[in-house]
Amino acid sequence: MKALVVTDQAAGTAGMTLVERPEPEAAGNDVLVQVHASGFTPGELSWPSNWTDRLGRDRTPSIPGHELAGVVTALGYGTTGLSVGQRVFGLTDWTRDGTLAEYVAVEARNLAPLPGDVDFTVGASLPISGLTAWQGLFELGRLQAGQSVLVHGAAGGVGSMVTQLAREAGAYVIGTGRAADRQTALDFGAQEFVDLDNDALEDVDGIDLVFDVIGGDIGKRSAGVIRAGGTLVTIAGPPEARPADGLAIDFVVVSDRAQLGEVVQRVRDGRLRTNIGNVAALDDAVAAFNPTERIKGKTIIRVRP
Repeated sequence: MKALVVTDQAAGTAGMTLVERPEPEAAGNDVLVQVHASGFTPGELSWPSNWTDRLGRDRTPSIPGHELAGVVTALGYGTTGLSVGQRVFGLTDWTRDGTLAEYVAVEARNLAPLPGDVDFTVGASLPISGLTAWQGLFELGRLQAGQSVLVHGAAGGVGSMVTQLAREAGAYVIGTGRAADRQTALDFGAQEFVDLDNDALEDVDGIDLVFDVIGGDIGKRSAGVIRAGGTLVTIAGPPEARPADGLAIDFVVVSDRAQLGEVVQRVRDGRLRTNIGNVAALDDAVAAFNPTERIKGKTIIRVRP
């Protein structure tokens, strides 16, 4: 099968090459999926799990990518809940070869059925962004209707999902980002926008929940705009500060079949829009991951025409 592999962490996406690799086999409780579309997060090349297995052993050259949409072609021993020929989408294990390939072996529990009226490209754009937003807002942030939410990076892949889901839940949403991102954030449902290059973040206060995807100084300053007893949720690493009498939570997204179903249903009925910026073929993936100009939205690789 064709697959993108990476051997040099320092080279980043420029170090990816398209090669022929053996087709994987489905182990116990796995399914083999013919990948139709794959999502990719550039930051994943800095994650230790991209270079080692669960026991810490080197597994390079590795196939990156952890989001997929495709069709089940084989079942491993003992696998239940899915069937051969079924359309699926989901999030693969961090420590196994990923989805930038024509086939991938995935634990069945990490996948959910993909309805026939949802395109594979759309399906592949949902797992990381959709699940991260869902888990940060509802499982960890305990968001309630009427609360206020500050969403950093509101025009990005995760931030746009957070913004939409928070608005649907009845929250008042303030988005942040660069000046050029203002209209996109507002289009996704933010009711106000803070330009982090020119506006004072501290002018916002009394926030119930901050959803941080940036970290660093922005994450640290964000704790100060949260009301006493409020919550800071971040995917940018351990927070350096926390709100008074409140919580500061960092987390790594995990796959969840029921939550994937909630997200894709909202796409089907028009309550949730994806944020896809570019779609490229597998043969053109390296160039797509190294654009000559800034691409707004998520890059999806269409593995199968």
